[in-house]
Formats: sequence, C-alpha cells, structure tokens
Amino acid sequence: MAQADYGSTVESELEGDRIEIKSDLLYGLYDKPPVGEAIFVAIQHVLASFVGIITPGILICNAIGAPPEDTGYIISMSLFVSGICTFIQCRRFGPVGSGLLSLQGTSFAFLGPIIGVGTIAIEGGSSVEQALALIFGVCFFGAFVEVILSQFLHLLQQIITPVVTGTVVMIIGLSLIRTGFSSLAGGAVAQNNGTFGSTQNLLLGGLVLALVVILTLSQNRILRMGAIAIALVVGYIIAIILGRVDFSSLSQLPLFRFPLPFRYGLDFNLTAFAPFVLLYVITAIETIGDLTATSAVSGEPVSGPLYFRRIKGGVMGDGINSAIAALFNTFPNTTFSQNNGVIQMTGVGSRYVGFYVAGIFAILGLIPIVGGIFQVIPQPVLGGATLVMFGSIAVAGMNIVASTGLDRRTSIIVAVSLGLGLGVVFALMFWPISLP
Repeated sequence: MAQADYGSTVESELEGDRIEIKSDLLYGLYDKPPVGEAIFVAIQHVLASFVGIITPGILICNAIGAPPEDTGYIISMSLFVSGICTFIQCRRFGPVGSGLLSLQGTSFAFLGPIIGVGTIAIEGGSSVEQALALIFGVCFFGAFVEVILSQFLHLLQQIITPVVTGTVVMIIGLSLIRTGFSSLAGGAVAQNNGTFGSTQNLLLGGLVLALVVILTLSQNRILRMGAIAIALVVGYIIAIILGRVDFSSLSQLPLFRFPLPFRYGLDFNLTAFAPFVLLYVITAIETIGDLTATSAVSGEPVSGPLYFRRIKGGVMGDGINSAIAALFNTFPNTTFSQNNGVIQMTGVGSRYVGFYVAGIFAILGLIPIVGGIFQVIPQPVLGGATLVMFGSIAVAGMNIVASTGLDRRTSIIVAVSLGLGLGVVFALMFWPISLP
C-alpha cells in the first residue's frame, strides 16, 4: 500500500531511528483510505471517546450547581472544541501538533481541582458564572505551562526512553481497565440504584465484548474495521428492546448551539492557579505516553528525531488546545489513550481519519440532539467495547518495552514502576478523599 511522498521521504531519512514493533495495519499513517472506510473508522473513534469527552463537564457542572442551560452549553462546547483540537493535533500546524492519528478530549485529570476551585468560589459568594470565569481563567493561563515545557523535551531524551514510555502506556491501559469493567457492570448509575453487576448488565456488556473480539479476529477487513461500531449498534438495539434507553431528554435540547468565546469571561487567582501548574506537567507526561502508544500501534518510531519532533509537537498541541478549550468555555483538553485501542483493532492508523473525526465532533457540538443520541447509550454497552480497547493499550505498552529487549535491569524498572503506578490507582479506590 503506497504511502504519500512526504511520509516515504521522512521514513527513508530516519529509518535508522526506528524500533520495529510488530504491526498488522491495513492503512499506515500517511495512507488515505477511501472516504467511506475513513468515515466508518472515524465513527468508531467517536463512539470510543464520546462519553469520555462529555463526562467531566457533566460532573463539574453538577458539582457547582450550574443551571441546565449552562451545563448543556458546556457539554456542547466540549464536543465542538474536541473537533478543533483533534484537527490541530492530526494535521500539525508548524511546530503545533503530533501529526499522528491522536484524538483530543476533555481531561479527567483536572476534575478534582476544578470542582474544588469552583466550590470554594461559590461558597465565598461568587455566582456560578463568576466561578466558571475563574475556572476558565486558571485553565487558560495554566495551559502555557505545557507549551513552555514542550520546548525542553529534547533535553530529556536520555530519560524518556522506550522502557519509560512503554511502562507509562501499560499503566495507562491497565488503570483504565477498571473504568471499562465498571461501565460493563452498569457504571455509577447502577451503583446508586443497586443494579451494579446485575445479570442483565453483565450479559449485555459481555455480548458487546464478545462481538468486538469475534469481529476483530475476522478475515474480512470491513468487519474488522467495523468491529466496535457494529458491536455498539447491536448492543444499543438490544438495550432499546429491553427498555434500557431513555430518549425523553432529547426533546428538551435546542436544535443548534453557536460557539461564543469567553461567554463567562476570564478571572484569575494565584492560589487557585498553583495546583494547575503541577497538573499540566502531569498531563504532559501522560501525553508523551499516549503519543508513544499511538506511534507504536501506527507502526511508527518510538525513539529518534522524528519521534521526539512528534512528541514535542503533540505536547505543545496539548497546551495550545487547552487554551482554546478555555477560550470556548470548556475544560482542559488532552490526548485520548482509548483511541489507540481502536487503531490496533481496526488496523487503520491513517491521520486522515482524524480529519473526519474532527468534523464529526464539531457537528455534534453544534447540533446537541445528535450528541444526545450518543449520550443515552447504556453503560454496559459502552463498557463491553471499551474494556477490549483499554486492554489493547496495555498490550501496546508491552510491545514498546519488549522491543528494547528485557534484561534484569529493564525488568526491575518495569516491575517497580508498575507496582508504584498501579498501587496508587488501586489505593485511591479505598482512600477517603474529601474535596476542598
């Protein structure tokens, strides 16, 4: 399958920097799939990340008591901004963007601090609008921490090795598995109403999971590329038949929403800003892991000049995109790791698919009722598909580490890192945490 001239030139110049990772791609990074196939794969990326994009906004707005109109507007802008940011990340403008099939969405990492800042502001006498102005202000200025940090990543080449990034990718995938399985069992709603882990939830989620596995292993490339979408549609239809889908909320949505930059204004407070500096540094490290996984599953280098140029561009894109998110009244954006599982299962790593994903997200943000249809997909259906994808991310990390060869030193580094990284994740499940 012929690559574009630019891709061929870059690859030939930097062949010596490539670490070979076993790949079974149907379309590589610079290949252009037919429009129909590209849209088909793009829809699967949208399905894989849609809930992750809108959930932080819903949780934050509920926590600070935002009116339904503001909540709906912020959710719509989360989708619209994800479209803009995904296009920047995939297209790459000068030094901004990775140029990989890397999707951007609302980051969960900022959830606690944002709720804390908003809650304290409201308790201090601020209105919801004033609290949102403060939140968007600290997020906007904090984004430049990541932009500045991206310019010094080349100094860390001896630290950011395939062993380190591969381990980070493994931890990301393994930690997300808990989220995927929780959704399969029914999610937070089921935990509240006592149906978590019910037979119906497990059977519905298990059916979707089984369909994804069977279709992914199919020799038919259409079925393979459509595995996630087909499984989700089948699960959705069955859920409707079982009466698990409530469409009543769709009638309350407007037909169209216009983006309005700085709708709530911008405010700033140094005390509120301080924790966001560290959060943006942590987000940059996670982005490095996500982009390394994307490079790996796309059959691209995970070391050398080309790799670091993409990492620097991706982290800078992360920062610029978070600033754009604040400008359009939504929360910080970051690369989404679950989409690496979609690449691995569909065998499509073409960045051109990202352009279609960006367009779909933008449309979803402008037409709320379309997004509302996705929003009511039952959690077990989503969990059945995402569980496989999250596992695939962990496998991508294993491939990165294994590509360097496992000696005693590497093994102990990986073992300690996995122990500490996953230990923190699992400990937080039982650690009593109270937001300020």
